[in-house]
Amino acid sequence: MNLAVLLLFSAIILFLAYKIYGKYVYKKFGLNDKNPAPSHTHRDGVDYEPSKPIVVLGHHFASIAGAGPIVGPIIAVTFGWIPAVIWILVGGIFFGAVHDLGSMATSLKTDGKSIGVIIRNQIGMKGKQLFIIFSFSTLILVIGVFADIIAKTFVTNPGVASASILFILLAVVFGIVNKMVGDKKTSFVIITIVGVLLMYFFVYLGMKIPFVLDYKVWVLALLAYAFIASVTPVGMLLQPRDYLNSFLLYGLIIAAVLGVFIANPEIQMSNEIHVSDENLGYIFPVLFVTIACGAISGFHSLVASGTTSKQLDKESDAKLVGFGGMLIESFLAIISVGAVVILSRSEYIDRLSGEGPVALFSTGLGGMIATLGISEEFAVGFVALTVSAFALTTLDTCTRLARFTLQEYFEDVPQAAGQYLAKNRYVSTGIVVVFSILLLLSGEFTTLWPIFGSANQLLAALALLTIAVWLIKKNINALFVTIPMFFMFTVTLASLGLFAWKNFQNEVYVLSIIAALLFVLAISLMVLATKSLKKEVKEPAKAL
Repeated sequence: MNLAVLLLFSAIILFLAYKIYGKYVYKKFGLNDKNPAPSHTHRDGVDYEPSKPIVVLGHHFASIAGAGPIVGPIIAVTFGWIPAVIWILVGGIFFGAVHDLGSMATSLKTDGKSIGVIIRNQIGMKGKQLFIIFSFSTLILVIGVFADIIAKTFVTNPGVASASILFILLAVVFGIVNKMVGDKKTSFVIITIVGVLLMYFFVYLGMKIPFVLDYKVWVLALLAYAFIASVTPVGMLLQPRDYLNSFLLYGLIIAAVLGVFIANPEIQMSNEIHVSDENLGYIFPVLFVTIACGAISGFHSLVASGTTSKQLDKESDAKLVGFGGMLIESFLAIISVGAVVILSRSEYIDRLSGEGPVALFSTGLGGMIATLGISEEFAVGFVALTVSAFALTTLDTCTRLARFTLQEYFEDVPQAAGQYLAKNRYVSTGIVVVFSILLLLSGEFTTLWPIFGSANQLLAALALLTIAVWLIKKNINALFVTIPMFFMFTVTLASLGLFAWKNFQNEVYVLSIIAALLFVLAISLMVLATKSLKKEVKEPAKAL
């Protein structure tokens, strides 16, 4: 089979899904432009700021599409490329896009608040507290791990560090100029073209002027940047940086597709499906935990309801940003699979264990992009830089999201100290950064990271549970949400159970206990949701 056929088939399926199923899901959530968006009703210029849909899409896509849709699919090909492609397409359309748009829609209807606050309204205060503690802990883990990964990348490849610094400076200038031109469409198009051209030039310039610093200095510098990005008005740094960076990934996708059609490579990997792997385990539930971004990822619910919903100019923009953004990521995941299926299975296994998924993605895709007349060395470097740029985007977005969750936890605490934390973004962000530094100094992030896949999919299951309860209480048929929800709970609970048992046998008791606690958390929130729905049924009966 030709790889170009696979990409074309996937693109057509995803496009039709957006036009047909996206329209159906959008209507089910009752979004309507007659309702003012939270970005207008709560506009503060810091977190709530109405923006053009293309800009919000750039922010949202850059935030959700880190290394996840690249690393996960490439590792999952271990089970066979066919199950990986099927899960990406089915999961992306019927699970992930519904999850992302649903998280965004419920947030729009709840003053732009996060899933944690929606859980309080729909399930109860205990549910909110449990979810926020869980999501806050997960975000701190992500911040710690990504700060470590990016710092090591900057040490080994100083040119990436230089380009990243230039991107940040460019974003600040873009944000200032964009504010000056206002809503003038022509001016915005012009500054976008100039900004994108400069960004691509900085890719080249960064490689020519490497910036060298020690690992520990980079870690502190990255967390200092994350602090500034979290407290700075969203239109000044976070939003323009994500918007411009999204063109890196758009460019990567376009170059990859053109390269595939020009190189016209055949799929060399066999069609054989492997039910189990010695290192990964069984295809169920491992496949559905390994491919998260690209199919469904709980982290997306935090972004959709945390930063993105506060920037949407009108409710109808949620379809493009939420549903559309997820499907673009699914296509990126298909491209990731395409980067390795041009290898035989034996060569893929050898190189995956030796080089790692990101290097395998960079060399595979870089080779195809080089057919456009670009040197292969530059093409591989460009792919690697793009992945690193999005890791940095994830870092600053996670810091702001952790600040939101901390503030939302304390907004229900009546004491003065609690209210101070809920309202002071500088102090709450400072606490987030301190927790992240402590985690990095302890070194425990390397021990805890293996459980992230299961924890991330538990987030997705809990977000779907919240969306389902919200719909049911509005007397809306929630079957399109409950089916993915029950499947994700099955996947997550099976994964956590196996993970806990495996680590118990290996005497890694910390991970075993954490997995067991997450298992209990999932069951607890399901019980609280059931009680909430039963209470909803009884109360109207009493009124009669």
